[in-house]
Amino acid sequence: MTTSDPLLAWRSEFPILETCTYLVSHSLGAMPKRTATYLQQYADEWSSRGVRAWHEGWWEIGRTVGDLLAPILGVKPGTISMHQNVTVAMGVIGSCFTYDGRRRKIVMTDLEFPSNMYLFEGFRRYGAEIVYVPSDDTVRTNLDRLLEAIDDETLLVPLSLVLFRSAYIQDARAVIEKAHRVGARVILDVYQAAGTLPLAIEALEADFAVGGSVKWLCGGPGAGYLYVRPDVMKEVWPALVGWAAHATPFAFSTGPIVYADGPERFQSGTPNVPSIYAARAGYEIVRIAGVGAIRQRSLRLTRRIIEHAQRTGYRLNTPLEDDERGGSVVIDVPNGEAASQELLRRKVIIDYRPGAGIRMAPHFYNTEAEIDHAMKTLDAVLAETAKVVR
Repeated sequence: MTTSDPLLAWRSEFPILETCTYLVSHSLGAMPKRTATYLQQYADEWSSRGVRAWHEGWWEIGRTVGDLLAPILGVKPGTISMHQNVTVAMGVIGSCFTYDGRRRKIVMTDLEFPSNMYLFEGFRRYGAEIVYVPSDDTVRTNLDRLLEAIDDETLLVPLSLVLFRSAYIQDARAVIEKAHRVGARVILDVYQAAGTLPLAIEALEADFAVGGSVKWLCGGPGAGYLYVRPDVMKEVWPALVGWAAHATPFAFSTGPIVYADGPERFQSGTPNVPSIYAARAGYEIVRIAGVGAIRQRSLRLTRRIIEHAQRTGYRLNTPLEDDERGGSVVIDVPNGEAASQELLRRKVIIDYRPGAGIRMAPHFYNTEAEIDHAMKTLDAVLAETAKVVR
């Protein structure tokens, strides 16, 4: 594919691309130019309107921006609330349940993102039993083993759709179907999927979904999101809420909360207005560009990385099949951490994860030439390192 790909018209919207080879969108997506415009709009409104801004759009911004995100996730408007990050959103979900009965297991694989583990480990104090399903390696989970572990004592199944360490795409449909057969709820973590993988969360019938804007959505930090399936929304009463979750928050009623309808019932306190303003820019661009087209370009670019790695003999800790791979490629090379630091020094922006390797994540704004440059730079770094070792 050449630079005639229409998605490359978006390159001018991302200033950092003029300064380096940016292949780290699985960690922090490039900032769109219009983000600065939206943040200035926020500052101008605060400066000129003061407290009146709350009633001129600020208070409702979580719902309006959530609705902007909805088609990217494949869900209906009015089902998403905005939160500081995924851990907060997961905590709100966890607070919807009690853990003192027979159904008290929280089942997840040993390849889940550590923050999800840390959070739910804390629920042991409430009586939860945390079950980790072992994997055979660090690339793929064992689906049969996971399905077997989900039983009629299981309450929640946190599941990353795309694994952070290897970009492996898990079989969410199979997990959700098994969980529902035994009466369990699934929390689908789409952080490493949203914005680079077409999603149909509503069609999957996930009970909950969480994610953030930092990565492929190019929305920056501080704008996590929580989807709750509409029928589930009416059946749960989160304990981790604040005044923004009240049906009439500005009445300032004391005592037990009267829950709001819709996604507001999962809110805590004052919304993180500047971060939500910033997130709008990335959401808009991803929606216009189209996740289907983004996915096709991602596959072409990740294949290019893989083919070079295979020719050179590098070990890959990423699935080779397109239908098993998200947007990243993980290359395991000798002295990988040191090599990653040298790549950064040479303005090839990637990251490194222990036990995995160097992670490269091309997005729709990257070119084939950038992929080739990154891989040739990696070759050069490793060749120089080998000479030093000898």
